[in-house]
Amino acid sequence: MNCDPSNPKGAGSAGVVDIWQESFPVRFGAVDKSDRLTLDTIFNYFQEAAICHADNIGVGREDMSGQAWILSRMSVLVNRRPNYRENIIIRTWPRGFEKLFAIRNYQIKDKDGVPVVSARSAWLIVDIEKRRPLRPQSLPAELPLNEGLDALTPEDKGAAALAERNDLIKAAERKALYSDLDFNGHVNNIRYINWIEDSIEPRLLENADKMRLDINYISEILSGEVIELYSSDDEKNISESRAFAFEGRKKEGGQTAFRAELKLRA
Repeated sequence: MNCDPSNPKGAGSAGVVDIWQESFPVRFGAVDKSDRLTLDTIFNYFQEAAICHADNIGVGREDMSGQAWILSRMSVLVNRRPNYRENIIIRTWPRGFEKLFAIRNYQIKDKDGVPVVSARSAWLIVDIEKRRPLRPQSLPAELPLNEGLDALTPEDKGAAALAERNDLIKAAERKALYSDLDFNGHVNNIRYINWIEDSIEPRLLENADKMRLDINYISEILSGEVIELYSSDDEKNISESRAFAFEGRKKEGGQTAFRAELKLRA
């Protein structure tokens, strides 16, 4: 996925858009055995679109001197998984602020413009050196508010904090290695989704057409750190609907790195 060259960030406001949009077909590397788009690829599409739009409106990596965007929470609702070679439209836009959080929404639409995936995310602006959150006023440019344009319904808070659970059982360990890390030197948000997917029986993911994932990124994971992955299956012996909870804890010290809840439906 490449930033759309027809919408460059140039001098003045030329080319700057309130809503970022790109169209392309689902490619082979984006599908699983069911021939449908995977959850981790959805997160990857949204990440790349957000990066493109941030560059476009003047708050991209090169604009943020000493600052960085850190994804804190995300909710993704999949009503239908697009098929291999199906043409899709990716859309993303800022949606104001909630205290220190900058809200960003996403959609995947089919060729007829029908939303098949909707998402809401909350980001923090962080001082890179001090690793501390900053106020929205520290941004080098104003974000479009896009008032009234919500990917999820107003009743669906999305990206809300997930409660701590005490019924989880240790399922696996993962060590943060080179391929897990991004430019910021910590495990990329998409790798958490890979870890979650790998802890579930493949046929459950392959058979699911509808999904919902809510995830809180609580503490960054650095190179070499070992994460103990805890999980629970909330709806056993139910074939059409399954719900799972996850928590990643640092093996050294036991600090919680992330929490997530995943619902699957055929």
